[in-house]
Amino acid sequence: MENQHILKERAAKMRCLIVKALHGAGSGHPGGSLSCADIVSYLYFSKMNISAADPKNPDRDRFVMSKGHACPAFYAALAMKGYFPEEELWSLRKLGGMLQGHPDMVNTPGVDMSTGSLGQGVSAACGIALAGKADGKDYRVYTILGDGEIQEGQVWEAAMFAAHYKLDNLTAFIDYNGLQIDGDVHKVMSPAPIDKKFEAFGWHVQVIDGHCFEEIDAAVRAAEAVTDKPSAIICRTVKGKGVSFMENNAGWHGKAPNAEQYAVAEAELAAAYEKALEEVEGK
Repeated sequence: MENQHILKERAAKMRCLIVKALHGAGSGHPGGSLSCADIVSYLYFSKMNISAADPKNPDRDRFVMSKGHACPAFYAALAMKGYFPEEELWSLRKLGGMLQGHPDMVNTPGVDMSTGSLGQGVSAACGIALAGKADGKDYRVYTILGDGEIQEGQVWEAAMFAAHYKLDNLTAFIDYNGLQIDGDVHKVMSPAPIDKKFEAFGWHVQVIDGHCFEEIDAAVRAAEAVTDKPSAIICRTVKGKGVSFMENNAGWHGKAPNAEQYAVAEAELAAAYEKALEEVEGK
């Protein structure tokens, strides 16, 4: 694993970029983007075999943001990895811009699959993993789902498919922040017990703290050691992580901060970023 202080700094910068981009767009989904930033940071800055210089390399690892509305986290990582200039983030959700409200594999470098309708992304990830098996490739496929997303029946069809075809090159992260657009996931349509459901569908399952890089790394390494079955890593996270008034608040699932709110969020996230930088530098 890359030094966890570096990953923390990368995630902190991602959160700054996420909120700035959403404020500029005037719309979007901050809560679930902020909650999965540490997972995305780990994948893009420590784990995946990818290169902006060769984005279509057939041997590269693949990533699918199944909960496509969390694309601001995805876009921030892509910009920081050099797939496009960071300035492109300020065109988020703008007509004619490259970065739309959900990932677009046609117009956005580094996007392996267009997603938006919940449940379809993980299904595509299964297909990509099966193709890798058929082609004799050793690349791995990673996907992130929301806990509200797994209320979709298509997710469980995909889960059954992945187990049937023994897709041990597939790892699914479930961003379990407990909130969706309509409120508490357990009140809207409880997915619990998530771990037992995936186990019943034939998956290798782990439950971790989705903001702890050591736990994320250990879980991914354990998933890599599993054969003949896909892996699900259920990540307990905080909706709106890093912004005090957004944390654990379902109201911030799908709206952008106004100028006053952005000023508060920017100050909090900038302070966290500076602290993370100091840790990297050993101060």
